[in-house]
Amino acid sequence: MPCTRTCTRNVICMCRSLALGTKTGYKLFSLTMVEMLDCIHESVETADVYIVERLFSSSLVVVVSSAMPQRMNIYHFKKGTEICNYSYPNSILAVKLNRHRLVVCLDESIYIHNIKDMKLLKTLLNTPSNPSGLCALSINHSNSYLAYPGSATIGEIVVYDANNLNTVTMIPAHDSPLAALTFNTSATKLASASERGTVIRVFSIPEGLRLFEFRRGMKRYVNISSLSFSPDGQFLCASSNTETVHIFKLEQLGPSGVDEAGTWTAYVGKMFSAASSYLPAQVSGMMSQDRAFATVHLVTSGQRNICTLAMIQKLPRLLVATADGQLFVYNVDPLDGGECTLAHKHRLFGTDDDQDEVAKTEGSEVAGPAQTCPSYAATAALPASGPITATLTGYSEDGGAKRGEVIPEHEFAAGPVCLDDENEFPPINWCRDGTGGGQARPS
Repeated sequence: MPCTRTCTRNVICMCRSLALGTKTGYKLFSLTMVEMLDCIHESVETADVYIVERLFSSSLVVVVSSAMPQRMNIYHFKKGTEICNYSYPNSILAVKLNRHRLVVCLDESIYIHNIKDMKLLKTLLNTPSNPSGLCALSINHSNSYLAYPGSATIGEIVVYDANNLNTVTMIPAHDSPLAALTFNTSATKLASASERGTVIRVFSIPEGLRLFEFRRGMKRYVNISSLSFSPDGQFLCASSNTETVHIFKLEQLGPSGVDEAGTWTAYVGKMFSAASSYLPAQVSGMMSQDRAFATVHLVTSGQRNICTLAMIQKLPRLLVATADGQLFVYNVDPLDGGECTLAHKHRLFGTDDDQDEVAKTEGSEVAGPAQTCPSYAATAALPASGPITATLTGYSEDGGAKRGEVIPEHEFAAGPVCLDDENEFPPINWCRDGTGGGQARPS
């Protein structure tokens, strides 16, 4: 079952909004301060949730459970209502969404929906086998680029335009199959890692040109579990099944061709890069790779974790969510890098057996208890099998558009998305058949 790959607990950590799938349902968290993790909603109506995706900071939540792995349910969690659901021919492996598109990834096919009315726009059939459901959708809805594996045996990346519904480019990224993909916020860069986990590459979008190459390590192969750009696109973090989380800095050249960082190592790196064009490919490849700018060493290794970079209280932070229910918040020095310092530890679920010991060694303000959800969170989403009334409203925070009414265009701002805007309007109005349910069919 799909839930086995996430141990029935799927942590999605994006900027300052976290979604957690559990054996009993799902939880939504908001992190606005380093020491304050608020559980803003908890649903216990759907068991074994292995996919939960929230549209930025809106009320729109997409949920898939192992009980019905072929079915996707879309909820308005603040109103406790199910808007619609869709079924697919095979188990759903991943769901990605932005303000224009909702993408559902199966093992050998991808479905692209218009998020405003959930109309199925395109079905990509006979895609290479993708049992992990690896794909990435840019959060910049002006582009809505979709990246997914172009081969099951080597690291080819297909970049697809989900707005115009056409293939943009094919990138030969790695020699071995892909393990991780992510876009930066402006959708101008795409980072990738292979199953070997030794090299991370960054490409320009839509051209597909290699811009950066970072070596995570040479001594052993690892499983890269997540890649994430910082909001400004200047840093890239990577986590794996080892105890080390790496942060790489994307050094840019100034107008004069001199690296803006101006460091001695950057100067030497440019010298090696210039000389690499005269050397054999194997040698030049080794010389063009940079080491990590900053690192974090976790207490344990061997478990799945997800990392992301965010600005919290106007300072850069590294967030690491682990499979055993912990969320670590680290301070990042954007100038000198080095080893990041632990600022706070939160408990997402479970208990901290070593909480007292950690408090003694790292300070009494480091560890935080598991958060209790507010009372309104008991208004959970309706069960997938529950009836949906004809008076069900849409997703607007001001009360929602009535059935058949079009969401006003001003709710689809042309500017950049504000990821921490609690007033962000979810765009879905009503499923196209008017009943709140649907069957995905090839287009």
